[in-house]
Amino acid sequence: MNLARRCGVLLHVSSLPSRHGIGDFGPCAHEYIDFLAAGGQGVWQMLPLAPINAGAGNSPYSSYSAFAGNTLFISPELLVRQGVLRPRDVEPAPDFPQDRVDYAAAAAWREKILEQAFDNAFPGLRADVCFDAFCRKAGFWLDDYCLFAALKREQRGAPWLSWPRGLRLREPGALEQARERLGYDILRERYFQYLFSRHWENLRDYAATRGVALLGDVPIYVSLDSSDVWAHRELFELDREGLPIYCAGAPPDYFSKTGQMWGNPVYDWAFQEKDGFSWWAKRLRHESARFDMLRLDHFRGFCGFWQVPACEPTAENGLWIKGPGAAFFSAMKARVPGLSILAEDLGVITEDVVTLMREFEFPGMKILQFAFSEDMGKNAYIPHNVPVQSAVYTGTHDNNTVRGWFSDELDDQGRGRLRDYAGRHVSADNAADVMIRLVLGSVAALCIIPMQDYLNLDATGRMNMPGVAGGNWGWRMQSDMATKDVAARMRFQAWIYGRAAE
Repeated sequence: MNLARRCGVLLHVSSLPSRHGIGDFGPCAHEYIDFLAAGGQGVWQMLPLAPINAGAGNSPYSSYSAFAGNTLFISPELLVRQGVLRPRDVEPAPDFPQDRVDYAAAAAWREKILEQAFDNAFPGLRADVCFDAFCRKAGFWLDDYCLFAALKREQRGAPWLSWPRGLRLREPGALEQARERLGYDILRERYFQYLFSRHWENLRDYAATRGVALLGDVPIYVSLDSSDVWAHRELFELDREGLPIYCAGAPPDYFSKTGQMWGNPVYDWAFQEKDGFSWWAKRLRHESARFDMLRLDHFRGFCGFWQVPACEPTAENGLWIKGPGAAFFSAMKARVPGLSILAEDLGVITEDVVTLMREFEFPGMKILQFAFSEDMGKNAYIPHNVPVQSAVYTGTHDNNTVRGWFSDELDDQGRGRLRDYAGRHVSADNAADVMIRLVLGSVAALCIIPMQDYLNLDATGRMNMPGVAGGNWGWRMQSDMATKDVAARMRFQAWIYGRAAE
């Protein structure tokens, strides 16, 4: 992927302002695209749009499906404009907090709204040609997901591994009975995914008219409790009962003496290679239709991955297993037209990862917060060592805000190195501006700044704290933050560093 010199902003949809408890694809998202265009920004990066699991902390990286959309992002305002709902169906909205997402309250309110929308649409739904066309086009994932979602509701949210044996192992008779028994619920789930698709396509097309490219995020692994694993057990290392034989994780290191057990089942790559990685081709084709570019999370896992026996209590007794490598990306290049990939190559990266990225010309990521070490001059993340074909960030969703990082995490020596490198006084008040300018002034073709850094927020604006189970993914941008003055400053900085979008 050859990147043009430009800049953009990282902000997840959930963080947008909204009267309905969580950001969505409605008017505020369109206004945010206008804000980005006014600010000279050519890219909007967001996190995965998949359905979230409250039991996994509402993380967008732990989903019930690799294909379905998060129905919390369906816009109540757009449903009214479409005539699906009346204004009184969405008013008055509860008094939600404006600076954080209360996921339980937002989900309860929006489920009520969606149920009313479905009740209104139900009489004429089977004659709706647009709905029928969507169901046909998405059938390769939609049928399994909607049955999975209906069964999960029937089973009161229980993981599929604890369902009755016939359902768990997808015995044909048990599935046919479930389809008959849950026909209404399955149709409702189809309709919700249809609404998600319509609202997303509306937003995607609007972004294109404003010259804002969309950068999406594709996690390498899928959750064990997902429709993908339930419906395609052959793609994963599972036993005859559907239980994982191995789990993905990370080996012991400086940060964790016992390593990390992620709990995701690992892929049976040998099996997948036999049919040209067709499931992955469908997945990336699906995401490429949504986005202009895709960030592949945990890219190194395609070269080699840490595999741990599922019976182990920690990740200490795992092994490095060779990944599909070039065979996988050759297949994707042939089967997914126009595939544009940004490789998440953070952490300890081995030479085979570098070779793979070079072979397929995948740009990688550089995080400026990692640059100010004792060997700063040789550090791979310092701006003068960053290659042109890369994407540079002040930080990602897993980092603290720059202000929070400077105040709470960077030691005195690191602060001194940052001041020396910037050639100016740096404090908590101006650290974000200094870092933004260093990123924008680098030779990297693409620069992405978290919205929290443009707003100079402290650690309260942090999106995620890796390794901490609760309290993540909740930050929201309040409606009075994305002002004309902020957009004007963003445009000026983009212009002076040669990155302003037309």
